[in-house]
Amino acid sequence: MNLSLKGKRAIVCGSTQGIGKAIALMLSKQKANITLVARNETKLKNVLKELDDSDNQQHNFIVADFNDPDKLKAHINTFLSEGYNAEILINNTGGPPAGQIMNAKKEEFDQYISMHLHCSHILVKALVPHMKKSKFGRIVNIISVSVKAPIQNLGISNTVRWAMASWSKTLSFELGKFGITVNNILPGFTLTERLKDLINANAITYHKKEKEIEDEYKLEIPSARFANPEEIASATCFLCSNEASYINGINLPVDGGYSATL
Repeated sequence: MNLSLKGKRAIVCGSTQGIGKAIALMLSKQKANITLVARNETKLKNVLKELDDSDNQQHNFIVADFNDPDKLKAHINTFLSEGYNAEILINNTGGPPAGQIMNAKKEEFDQYISMHLHCSHILVKALVPHMKKSKFGRIVNIISVSVKAPIQNLGISNTVRWAMASWSKTLSFELGKFGITVNNILPGFTLTERLKDLINANAITYHKKEKEIEDEYKLEIPSARFANPEEIASATCFLCSNEASYINGINLPVDGGYSATL
């Protein structure tokens, strides 16, 4: 199996930590040129040094805050005007905080719909013309296993993730004939700062110790453990390769069997 992405450029959002960073590192090992996207320039520079460049890849980064879609649009337009483009787009944005949906405010829904759906759409509209011309494109959205079934105490996140999944499926109908695939990776409980925050929030909500929450989660996972970010990255890299050219419009859980749905 040949997973090489030599000659391709991948834009990886949220790539200074967790799953996004793992994806960027793994794609670089498959010889892709990487454009990191995140809001912290210092962290971006540090990750840039970690990327594999053994095949003389040319890596760079874009400093962008997804709380400001207009500025993101300006940044990606500047990127294109400087002669860059990309055949691979990894949409990956930090999840909304934990909390019950009845406690959610309208402004919070607006904020996270904007950060996830609106910003992803801005990037897709900017990059798809080049993908069409290249007759090759890979759009992979890192969402959540909650797309299969809502997770308790993640009211806003469940809502936003489903919106992203529906948007993605619709895109797959429209773009497939151009050699562009659009797929979703649905991570289960993964060893990231996000998981730590969720466990802490649930411990507070349900008046339990964090270790109790952690053990309860593991009891629901057939693999009886949490994922490493690299395991999510491996599935993502496969979907970006030529080997996955006939996989389009799917939701792929990478969750150790957590989801009870088929």
